[in-house]
Amino acid sequence: MSETAPPRGGTPRARAEIDLAALRANVRTLRAKAPGAAFMAVVKADGYGHGAIPCARAAVAAGATWIGTATPEEALAVRADPALPADVRVLCWLWTPGGPWREAVEADIDLSVSDIWALRELTGALRGTSLVARVQLKADTGLGRNGCQPADWPGLVTEALRAERAGLLRVTGLWSHFACADEPGHPSIGAQLSLFREMVTQAEDLGVRPEVRHIANSPATLTLPETHFDLVRPGIAMYGLSPAPALGSSADLGLRPVMTLSASLALVKEVPGGHGVSYGHHYVTPGETTLGLVPLGYADGVPRHASGTGPVLVGGKWRTVAGRIAMDQFVVDLGGDRPAPGDEAVLFGPGDRGEPTAEDWAQAAGTIGYEIVTRVGARVPRVHVNEGRAG
Repeated sequence: MSETAPPRGGTPRARAEIDLAALRANVRTLRAKAPGAAFMAVVKADGYGHGAIPCARAAVAAGATWIGTATPEEALAVRADPALPADVRVLCWLWTPGGPWREAVEADIDLSVSDIWALRELTGALRGTSLVARVQLKADTGLGRNGCQPADWPGLVTEALRAERAGLLRVTGLWSHFACADEPGHPSIGAQLSLFREMVTQAEDLGVRPEVRHIANSPATLTLPETHFDLVRPGIAMYGLSPAPALGSSADLGLRPVMTLSASLALVKEVPGGHGVSYGHHYVTPGETTLGLVPLGYADGVPRHASGTGPVLVGGKWRTVAGRIAMDQFVVDLGGDRPAPGDEAVLFGPGDRGEPTAEDWAQAAGTIGYEIVTRVGARVPRVHVNEGRAG
């Protein structure tokens, strides 16, 4: 077991337990959905809040051969992990002008390029060196974020091939990203897939010989085998959350949520009926009752939008956030029950013990499960359990 910012003894205020055995099992489940494709474990945003380095290690132990990151800083941190095998590839895709191009190439990181400016900045950083970059060209097939528009694609590909002939880089991949793969039957899915095939063919006709072509995110890995190509890159599904309720629950998809967020009750007290609770008194006790103080708040990533609706398991019963969630704490009405200070309050987990799930919190806050786990703040230590390769 490992943990970040370990408490100095006694009962911890809060913890996010990360079950790496569950993560490894999820990777195996997802790999079985795409047996002919390589597996990229996406660990951007500190592994969706779970801890990038331990999660990358666990994913590799379960068969991942690629690691996906958004920023160069994330990629460099993952690549610097001495436990990561040298033959595991790391892809970084979110670049801005002035980025650490040369440092990334020296660290053996694969770089995504979406525009001429990035390609020129990269090649400029490498001129006069013996370094050769591995570059993947990203196509915008309809998401409208990063990626090269179809009209500009021939120019980007041609310039990349010119740099390849100059010995500055190798074009090793062609890729894109879906906008609506989590909405079964959405017409954009077929349109994007068709355009991706066209843009891949166009690049290959111009002379690109990619090692990998990829477009499948979590929902596409789970439900769209025709999108798997050479590599799939699940993100949220690797952490055991369903990409969307329309696709089924985690259990329906054969996945197990990896994170359990809990806290120790800081205070339990009796109050009379008619007592206001938290800022604005948006909750007033309907009668004499007991209140429990949970020492987590929006500074820890608990969404304020879940005030009055967020579910918590205390003493074997579901409770609901009473009143507004504050920066460091919130209150639950215990209905006269008297757990002791230090007893556990579970905000979410796999659901095995009857506790809420991240999806329950997403519904309470009007958001998605991705946000619930990713926003858990740095004040909450991550405690990684089941780090061994078995299981």
